[in-house]
Amino acid sequence: MRMQVFIAVLPALCASLAAQPVLFERPLSPRNANYKIDVRLEPETRRLHASMLLLWRNDSPIEATELRFHLYLNAFRSSRTTFARESGFSRSPDGWGFIRVDGLRLASLQDLDQRFLTRSGFSPQNQAAALPLNRESGADVLAGFEFIQPNDGNPHDRSVARLPLPASLAPGEAIALEFDFVSQLPSPPWRVGAVEEFVFASQWFPKIGVLEAEGWNCHQFHASSEFFADFGVYDVAIAAPEDYVVGATGVEVAIDDGVDGARVHRYYAEDVHDFAWTASPRFLIFERQVQDVAVRALVQPDHSAQGQRHLDAAQVAIERFQGDYGDYPFPNLTIVDPRPGAEASGGMEYPTLITAGTLYGLPLGVRQLEAVIIHEFGHNYWYHLVASNEFEESWLDEGLTTYTEMRIMEQAYGPQGNAIDFLGFKISGRQIHRAIYMGLPDVDPVVKRAWEYYDADSYRVNSYSRPGLILKTLEGYLGPERMQDILRNYLARWRFRHPRSEDFVQVASETAGEDLHWFFQQALYSNSRLDYSISHLSNSPIRLEGIDFPESARNGSDDGPTLETIVKVRRLGEFRFPVEIEVAFDSGRVVKERWDGQDLWKTFRYEGSERALWARLDPEKRVALDLNRSNDSRTAKAQKLGPRKTSLRWMAYCQWLLDWLAW
Repeated sequence: MRMQVFIAVLPALCASLAAQPVLFERPLSPRNANYKIDVRLEPETRRLHASMLLLWRNDSPIEATELRFHLYLNAFRSSRTTFARESGFSRSPDGWGFIRVDGLRLASLQDLDQRFLTRSGFSPQNQAAALPLNRESGADVLAGFEFIQPNDGNPHDRSVARLPLPASLAPGEAIALEFDFVSQLPSPPWRVGAVEEFVFASQWFPKIGVLEAEGWNCHQFHASSEFFADFGVYDVAIAAPEDYVVGATGVEVAIDDGVDGARVHRYYAEDVHDFAWTASPRFLIFERQVQDVAVRALVQPDHSAQGQRHLDAAQVAIERFQGDYGDYPFPNLTIVDPRPGAEASGGMEYPTLITAGTLYGLPLGVRQLEAVIIHEFGHNYWYHLVASNEFEESWLDEGLTTYTEMRIMEQAYGPQGNAIDFLGFKISGRQIHRAIYMGLPDVDPVVKRAWEYYDADSYRVNSYSRPGLILKTLEGYLGPERMQDILRNYLARWRFRHPRSEDFVQVASETAGEDLHWFFQQALYSNSRLDYSISHLSNSPIRLEGIDFPESARNGSDDGPTLETIVKVRRLGEFRFPVEIEVAFDSGRVVKERWDGQDLWKTFRYEGSERALWARLDPEKRVALDLNRSNDSRTAKAQKLGPRKTSLRWMAYCQWLLDWLAW
């Protein structure tokens, strides 16, 4: 399926750590942020001792006079960090985390690994010119490494640091730096951390920011934000106790004996923009080949009965994404099931590695596990292959992923009850996201920096549910085939780049064959509500009075119309969007209308001998953003059956919930 050539058989055990595998015959990404890391796990102390070589090239159009780094683990060092202030994060005295840089040097060019340099895009002929600061023996630059707070000035926050350079780096020039650092994993985890024997290491190393034309894009770690980074090559050796099972980003290319009963697991990945790993002696391994992707699920013993269920969900995700949106250009996927007590590390995404999360005895009809795996795999498309800025435009990742998750859940498990189909209760993912959106529909616009939303709930609504429904609404307007084409074209054009919202709108407009700025301007950049209602429906006898009508007409003796039907539709919100209306008559005839929704209201009139029975808006439920479905229809006569059925249904739901809680 993929165009790149992958060496199909990598030895499970490699004789030499010096061997450098080749995943792709040519680079898929710019490869300007490359890492070679050796890390040793101390499970008893939750500490990682590591050395790292960073090879970074200035791919921006401006000179680099300094470098900026994310040190995400420092968000967990105290109750006064920016992350802790925003989230209320707290820990016991021995549960805090941090990252400490103990050594920082300019690497010596002659000492650099030539294979690593070559795979990172530096040929032997251009190395001296491309790495001007590394021509001489390495110099200690740790003294210049300092913490900064570019977002809020919080002096207690150490999640971003800067390093002034001894000389500026022009566009195209590069630098190689050697780090020695210690990472203390927090416990219990919050995305990252360790509890008892379980370790999950994400955002665990000093990670360089992204240099853009406007300067460094390197934000502090906030409670309501995720990540943004450049692509590169990762060559990582993980030393863990010999009884530990290890999983990580990329391909495991070697397992060697270490010292003191440790084993060294070496992982290699190309064209990725992050690296995460996990380790535990309790993992049970479930494996399956899905198309050209080797799937490996690391499952907790108490969830062993759900091992195949993890693989089934991954198969649905891989087949649907590759079939609908484009190639997944990596040979493998690892799924991690966090242990009890580490649930906060579940439901996260990293290149070729995702975390899921389940419960003991989770019924088959409650598809929480399936939805999480499909969602997190989707991030390998909308967060990984197109590396948008999750700090500043979170909807481009979370919203696209939510939309494709809803769509795949509908395809795989049906339009009704695809999220919950249990004991007679049927709830779809679309219904869940509508309920979330309706709870907070207009506090913020969608496009906003993640930490500047009104609160964490507004971040979640405007990053996940609302943009998912925005795209569902666009699908209803354009049709599912054209919507699928939009995402395919967006992925094809922006793979291994950093697209912005306008880039997506441009692709959508080109694919749709019409300028869609009218839609996205309202949907993304305003807090406009979308709500239409059938405000009036009446049938009235036509009165034929006056000098213009003969006596026969006044007496009803001719064959003219006898009834006038009036239907009034109102736009209750500010969001203008075309909507369909159906009017049904007692003859069986159904009239379909389309209103552009530009005015505040519109009246439809019909004359004849038929009596209108009902009128309804959006009969096919294409407008997912419509806030209030209860005002979308009206009958000529008052109805009792509908309200009675709704009341009984909710009484049953409440009774079931109370019984479940009591159990």
